[in-house]
Amino acid sequence: MKPNQEPEFLKTKVEEIFLLQKQHSLKLRKSSAINRIALLNRILYWINKNQEDIRKAVHADYQKPYPEIDITEIFPVNIEINHAIKHLEHWMRPKKVGTPLIFLGTKAYIQYEPKGVSLIIAPWNYAFNLAVGPLVSAIAAGCTAILKPSEMTPHTSALLRRMVGEIFDTQTVAVIEGGVEISQMLLSLPFDHVFFTGSPSVGKIVMKAAAEHLTSVTLELGGKSPVLILEDADLKDTAEKIAATKFLNCGQTCIAPDYILIPVRLKDTFIDEMKKSLEKMYVSNKKGIESSKDYSRIVNENHFNRIQHIIADANLKGAKIEFGGNANREQNYIEPTILSNMKWDMKVMQEEIFGPILPVVTYENLGDAIQIVNQQPKPLAFYVFSKNDQKVNAIFNETSSGAAVANDCAVHFLHRELPFGGVNNSGLGKAHGHFGFLAFSNEKSVLKQRIGSAAVNPLFPPFTLAKKKLIKGILKWL
Repeated sequence: MKPNQEPEFLKTKVEEIFLLQKQHSLKLRKSSAINRIALLNRILYWINKNQEDIRKAVHADYQKPYPEIDITEIFPVNIEINHAIKHLEHWMRPKKVGTPLIFLGTKAYIQYEPKGVSLIIAPWNYAFNLAVGPLVSAIAAGCTAILKPSEMTPHTSALLRRMVGEIFDTQTVAVIEGGVEISQMLLSLPFDHVFFTGSPSVGKIVMKAAAEHLTSVTLELGGKSPVLILEDADLKDTAEKIAATKFLNCGQTCIAPDYILIPVRLKDTFIDEMKKSLEKMYVSNKKGIESSKDYSRIVNENHFNRIQHIIADANLKGAKIEFGGNANREQNYIEPTILSNMKWDMKVMQEEIFGPILPVVTYENLGDAIQIVNQQPKPLAFYVFSKNDQKVNAIFNETSSGAAVANDCAVHFLHRELPFGGVNNSGLGKAHGHFGFLAFSNEKSVLKQRIGSAAVNPLFPPFTLAKKKLIKGILKWL
């Protein structure tokens, strides 16, 4: 549904779609794995048939390179769909549970039922991937869904509307476009589940709105994901992996490395390796990074201004630009920028960067570095580079984060056997694979008692002397 309509008309149409999906969600409770897999196959077929249209739409929003679109937008969604198709029948199967001694004669199991009508509010940074990925989980769980794409990526948003219109009827899945006012309108409705991807500040607003209806939520948020480099790290390998994942999508990635913690003596060598990595990845024919076809742009002027302000604030407070710093306002281009001489009162160290800036912070001893990580809000991801597996395990045990990765960055997003999500400030609930299916499912406890058991139940009144002795005996035994 397009946003350029009168508010009252929009409100009426949104409520009509919601009620339509509410009624249809009751029928979907009976849907089989075969029914749901058929819908998933239709999504997969549409994506494979329209790959070029997906590339064009995403590229039009912020000049994202086609190979990067394949890797970060299309590939992860196809993995998600194929994984769900392969495992869905097993996921849906009731799960038997053990029978405690006091429940002898009963049968008990967990039944997975769809929560009902779901709302998916997608972000702009991976506008296709982070809209369709949660939709796959909702369909796998048997839910209906209203998808609200980001207004900041209008070409991808229009593509999503077209895709959903060609695959689904409105009573199953609908796309409703618009800005903040549409999100507020949707959040005022009593959805059965809300899946939101975005910033912690907006996540709080979503959670508050959901609380009005006691609606369950999955909040995929962000935060400052640190990289801790130990003395024994392979700096060349480390720099290449950090450069590739930090500056992917021009740094606009929720699990991108946000800042580096490195021993003082390794700082200069690491920065040199980072420079070499960036030149290798983005500089060809002696032209600058700005001419590279493999480097994205900032999504819009507002975010361009925000990042420029962060760099200016760091400069004013004594930061040193080790690499980069150049920008082109007309193209929303900001060069990969490495900063040193960091102070914790700088904006770049206080808020999630979400752009191509990499602060390098030095430490004297490992205990100090771990303390820094633990003093910050819990991150969505924590990366450690070291050849010492025991040290890595010890660090992971001493810290808390949504994910922990050794000797790489961001790759855990593609691992469908792992839950994806944050903790506290960086998120609530998990996504991907079986964990995404569970997010949109109610794990219903089912217990079946044998008929006639009440007549012989020793725990029912009247409490005779014999029954009192039996109860005391049970308490001692427990």
